[in-house]
Amino acid sequence: MTFIDTSITKIAEIVKTNYVQWETARKNGLFQKLDPRLKAVFMLGCVAVISVKKELPAELAISGFIFILILLSRLNLIRIYKRILFFGFFFGFLIALPSALNVITQGDIIFRVAALSRPYHFWIYTIPAEIGITREGCYGVGILSLRVVNSVSVVLLILNTTHFFELVRSFKILRIPDTFLMIIILTYKYVFILSKTIEDIYLAMKSRLVGSIRNSEIREIVSGRIFYVFKLSRMRYEETYKAMLARGFTGEISLNAGRGFAGRDIVAGIALAGVLIIIIIL
Repeated sequence: MTFIDTSITKIAEIVKTNYVQWETARKNGLFQKLDPRLKAVFMLGCVAVISVKKELPAELAISGFIFILILLSRLNLIRIYKRILFFGFFFGFLIALPSALNVITQGDIIFRVAALSRPYHFWIYTIPAEIGITREGCYGVGILSLRVVNSVSVVLLILNTTHFFELVRSFKILRIPDTFLMIIILTYKYVFILSKTIEDIYLAMKSRLVGSIRNSEIREIVSGRIFYVFKLSRMRYEETYKAMLARGFTGEISLNAGRGFAGRDIVAGIALAGVLIIIIIL
């Protein structure tokens, strides 16, 4: 039953990631000291700038700026950038790679991939006789990859320097709908509850097995446990909702506003906004 052990290991990694983020949010770094509302606004503004800019120097400037912020926030660069490069490679580079061909992006061919006897026409599409990678296509792949890398970088920066519930409070202040916030909070809570439930079920199942077991029996046991977990999840949510109604829940989330903006928040906000404006002008 190694695949079950592997699944539980992956769940444990998710739980570990959540605890690591709580620990990094307590460090004495630059972004840990800032108000969560300021960080939420900065994240939205930075993602907007990343989406708007189409110049390679501007995207590289954003990458360098976020790297400096991660460094000043005293985060683990290796752990952070392993995740950043993973998402950037798979969701940026690999997805955009076909667009480097002249079949999609016309331009000067810098590397020939294949040569046909003649060009082919299909409806409104044309396959040229010489197929290769264009300079313009490479530029587009680089821009898209940098956009993904920068977007993931700023999101991970905020997540690793802000406690979860403080981030939710900042979303509330930014007028995010209460229903959406409630779903986020319950989902976050349920990750830990579900992990503990799966662990208990697996240990109980394993303690009742002696010797080897056939694959068909394993599949039958696993399918039965999946149905049980689904049924238990539904019951748990219904009980939680009834308990919330019994305590006066009306569909609105009431969160205290927290502390006001300090002087360092104002200075940091002006500095961050100034850097983003300079990047926009580039």
